Amino acid sequence: MKAAIVFGTRPEIIKLAPVIEALERDEYVLIHTGQHYDYEMDRIFFEELGLPEPDYNLHVGSGTHAVQTGKAMMGVEEIVMREKPDVTVVHGDTNAALSGALASAKVQVPVAHVEAGLRSNNRRMPEEINRVVVDHVSEILFTSTELARKNLLREGIPEERIYVVGNTVVDAVLRHSKTADARSKILKDLGIEGEEYAVVTAHRAENVDTKENLEKLVEIILSIPITVVYPMHPRTEKMLKLHGLWDRLQSAENVIITKPLGYFDFLKLLKHARFVMTDSGGVQEEAVTLKVPCITLRNSTERPETLETGYNVLVGLDVDRAKKMVDKVLNGREFGTDLKRAKNPLGDGRAGRRIAETLREYF
Repeated sequence: MKAAIVFGTRPEIIKLAPVIEALERDEYVLIHTGQHYDYEMDRIFFEELGLPEPDYNLHVGSGTHAVQTGKAMMGVEEIVMREKPDVTVVHGDTNAALSGALASAKVQVPVAHVEAGLRSNNRRMPEEINRVVVDHVSEILFTSTELARKNLLREGIPEERIYVVGNTVVDAVLRHSKTADARSKILKDLGIEGEEYAVVTAHRAENVDTKENLEKLVEIILSIPITVVYPMHPRTEKMLKLHGLWDRLQSAENVIITKPLGYFDFLKLLKHARFVMTDSGGVQEEAVTLKVPCITLRNSTERPETLETGYNVLVGLDVDRAKKMVDKVLNGREFGTDLKRAKNPLGDGRAGRRIAETLREYF
């Protein structure tokens, strides 16, 4: 079997790493669309996760959804026609996943979608459009949970094409958590060893693209009464400066703004945090796996299983509700069930192996 594996963002690299590792004895080509701003920012992820350098880098860069998707489709089409893989593997809901799936399906290369079946039921989110389209052009769909499988069945996707395998983020966290603890010096470098702190990540367009929402985000962050570490996406920094909010956040005594972190640094930072506040789907999953309370800056999530177990709570940009949930966590009152006892709804750390075995049987 020969696989083309397409990705373009750091979360995809992390989540596809267990699949790539499990396909070690098979032939594959790695196609990096270069959807994130700078490939050098991604290089540390390949090194830390023990992955080979991509065979192809399309250098798509930033741009509108149409620009990113169109450029990546052209590149992926050319590569799959040359390489003639048996299957193209894509992950999640990015423009890279959409491009890889559409370009491959149109030249009759079957598509396998990892993390299929997620639904926020909010079509205003570009990611929701991507995941629905990718699911419906895919030949094989690997879901993380039974709920995701039911979502696909409800949309008419045949049962025999759906495999519930668990979430590869669990594989990655369980595999690398101890190594990250041993190798990362992030807590020492930031001067927060032994200190209570919160982690914040926020970069989604609906939260940072308008001044009104950005002001709410800044107000929420500034209301947190302990040290806050914010690894900031370049786009968020750009918008904060554009709307005149950068100095207000950057000058706060308890707020530490860093550049985007490598995987080991972020994993260690998250693992030892009092809580995390995020608008990222992947961080919700990592928090659940590490049993770190997660306050999600969104009104909906395509990962409702995390809410049902008490690991995660939605606050949107409701300043009062966010403050209330921070107070709950800091005073030892969790959102729902006992976090230390709750079973991880996302899997057992063997998803990558299950995916590789299924692909070998199928192709």
